[in-house]
Amino acid sequence: MLKIFISMEWGYFWYKVSAPYIENPLLAYSLFFLLFISVSFFYYLYLAKNRKIDNIYIRKIPALNSIDEAIGRSTEMGKPILYIPGIMDIDNIQTLASLSILSYVSYKCAEYETDFIMPVSRSVVMTVAQEVVKESYLRAGRSDLYRNDMVFYLTDDQFGYAAGVDGIISREKPGAIFLIGAFYAESLILAETGFSAGAIQIAGTAMITQLPFFIAACDYVLIGEELFAASAYLSKDILDKITLKNQDITKALVMVSVAIGATINTIYSIYPNIANIPFINLLHKIFQGLLIK
Repeated sequence: MLKIFISMEWGYFWYKVSAPYIENPLLAYSLFFLLFISVSFFYYLYLAKNRKIDNIYIRKIPALNSIDEAIGRSTEMGKPILYIPGIMDIDNIQTLASLSILSYVSYKCAEYETDFIMPVSRSVVMTVAQEVVKESYLRAGRSDLYRNDMVFYLTDDQFGYAAGVDGIISREKPGAIFLIGAFYAESLILAETGFSAGAIQIAGTAMITQLPFFIAACDYVLIGEELFAASAYLSKDILDKITLKNQDITKALVMVSVAIGATINTIYSIYPNIANIPFINLLHKIFQGLLIK
């Protein structure tokens, strides 16, 4: 009797657990992708901890490879570096991505003893950026070169900020300008002024409407997700690269699943009689939840 009771309890338990996934296939897909992401991440983590992999291949991104070249050219010419982190506040993901690149750029400026200028349009961004730059100079062993006025506040006003930065470009004539973050209508104003000053310009944004202006006026551009991958690309930590690799694998799986689901559902709608084939009918039931009805 006890065994029957236990088996009934377990049967009821598994029914309650599986019922939501049976009623809503999208929950099952979410669980599958969650498990896949977790297994993939811990697999690469296991390989890294056991030193079975020392590095993970990431395709070359020209804009990031040219950072050292741009800073080196500015150093040879005796000109400063100008870094513009966009006009959005610290809660914007593009601003956070920009600050991760800022850490690398300011570190190289400290190594090469190159003057660094960073005007910002948000007070909180200024505070965080000052700490990022200060930490980079400490890591480079050149804390004596750091000054608090390297990162300074201009104004919250969009075009007031653009006018202020244009004035800095015209006066200081920087050798390299980094336009990385969230930009709006001021993007072309800044990029044109930098181009007229003869500076190497490296831009990066996820704002689709501003990318054409950066592509036209800048030497190198980080397009869309390249901006968010930059921190892992520039980092020497294998865990950062594992995270990026895992994201790419997951996105590839999602795209393949959507493509298969769309194909099967299209064939199913054009040729309804194909449902008589058990295998095709099973695939249709599996993938039909991937389409928005």
